Amino acid sequence: MRAVWELEPCTVDAVHLVVSRTHRLKETSTRTLLRRLEQKGYLKHEESGRAYIYRAVEPARSLAARAVRQIIDRFCQGSVEELVSGMVEAKVLSKGEMERLEEFVKGRKEGGK
Repeated sequence: MRAVWELEPCTVDAVHLVVSRTHRLKETSTRTLLRRLEQKGYLKHEESGRAYIYRAVEPARSLAARAVRQIIDRFCQGSVEELVSGMVEAKVLSKGEMERLEEFVKGRKEGGK
């Protein structure tokens, strides 16, 4: 998905060039992965001649938010507070990250964007 977000719109060949830098995959495996991501609703494609041109259905941040919502529902009984407090207690968040999050939340509460 990262390769698609970085390159989009992109072909199988373009994605394969990026992915093959760090993973030993055949081009056919990259094609299969993209097809499966499309079947799961993460990608869509258009045809350009014989090539498929892929695009992400949603931006990375939206997909991440949806995934976190699933984690919250599954493991935290739907409680965002339980997730965040667990992350703080487990020292997943640094002091700087907590401060930036605090400022972000304050800004949203005050009506900012």
